[in-house]
Amino acid sequence: MTEEGGGTRRRGSSPAAPASLPDDEDLLREILLRLPPQPSSLVRASAVCKRWRRLATDPKFLNCFRAHHRKPLLLGYFGLGEDDSIVFNPVLDPPDRIPPERFSLRSYSRRHRENYVLGCRHGLVLVKCRSRKEVAVCEPISGEQRHVAVPLELQTGSISLNGAVLCAASDHGHVHGGCHSSPFKVVLVSISLDNRPLACVYSSETGIWGNLISTAAPCMLDDSGFPSTLVGNALYWLDSSNGILEFDLDGESLSVITGPPTIDDLPNDGIQIIQAEEGDVCLVIFYYPSIQIWQRKVNCHGVATWLLRKSVDMHNIIGLHPQIEGWVGGYILGYVEDIDVIFICIDSNFYMVQLKSMQFKRLHRIEYIVYCYPFTSFYTPGIANAGGCDGSEMLDHA
Repeated sequence: MTEEGGGTRRRGSSPAAPASLPDDEDLLREILLRLPPQPSSLVRASAVCKRWRRLATDPKFLNCFRAHHRKPLLLGYFGLGEDDSIVFNPVLDPPDRIPPERFSLRSYSRRHRENYVLGCRHGLVLVKCRSRKEVAVCEPISGEQRHVAVPLELQTGSISLNGAVLCAASDHGHVHGGCHSSPFKVVLVSISLDNRPLACVYSSETGIWGNLISTAAPCMLDDSGFPSTLVGNALYWLDSSNGILEFDLDGESLSVITGPPTIDDLPNDGIQIIQAEEGDVCLVIFYYPSIQIWQRKVNCHGVATWLLRKSVDMHNIIGLHPQIEGWVGGYILGYVEDIDVIFICIDSNFYMVQLKSMQFKRLHRIEYIVYCYPFTSFYTPGIANAGGCDGSEMLDHA
């Protein structure tokens, strides 16, 4: 049989058989374990078939997945919405972008200065509820909440109240990926009328507050929910008089550290406490166009000095428009401990900057300056709360 034009028709070869899915359960588990930690990875894998979904949503596997990757992703940050409610703002690109309503804390309105976020860490959000004289520990991924009354000693004669939440497990420098539904601690710090700091620690394992901790060193913390920074096993807050308040979690002790002289005349909204790779305390000082990083070193005699570790001209890196040439100032609006990223604002433009590489990502414009609370966690299928999405909604946003 010939084709038109005289050519001979050849019998087509059979298409190659599609690759079969792994039958071995252990092999499949090892394959899924090595998928990237992005939210869409396991969601897509769980859509392959029922067997893959069963494994990808198994709690034991998810614990191994988080432990394998250790450092959680920056999913977004919590800030204020138009109605003064606490809302989630995603920063990942599709298909990994989490819908804002998924982690919304709109029930905590900030009307009449009622509620404040005090901090986010290890997948938890700490909210101060002023009128109820309590704090709420919220786990946005599961939707779980726990309300804890503030000790009376931290309320009486207090001019400010700040706090932090963290996983109770301090192994691996608090970087172990397995904090989901784990025991936690809440540290609250108040400043008395005579500028004396007082602290107390709550344990979710015992359900009680510990002893009251104080120091004679004076300190001033703003009553604005300015978050702490975790360095090693100590929490640090920036004093409004340009010192640093330290709370040692091991010894449960308070102390006040003197900052470098260069910050004496600078506002706090351009200064951020960060952690160095060596485990030292550092300060980022942002006064446009310069970002400086100062590191605190303590010698064998216990004498501390501040050393300038890095200085960068941000104007050349970000490539800002000529119309803001010469504009001075700049704001640091947040810090991500897990990945060493700061959020900054320049001329109403909002950026993420990785401090080691100085790579940046422009997020959006903001109409007013407000501190943001970065939220890092593993978003995996099988742990969504009843009011949120189950992963398919994420893919719909791709």
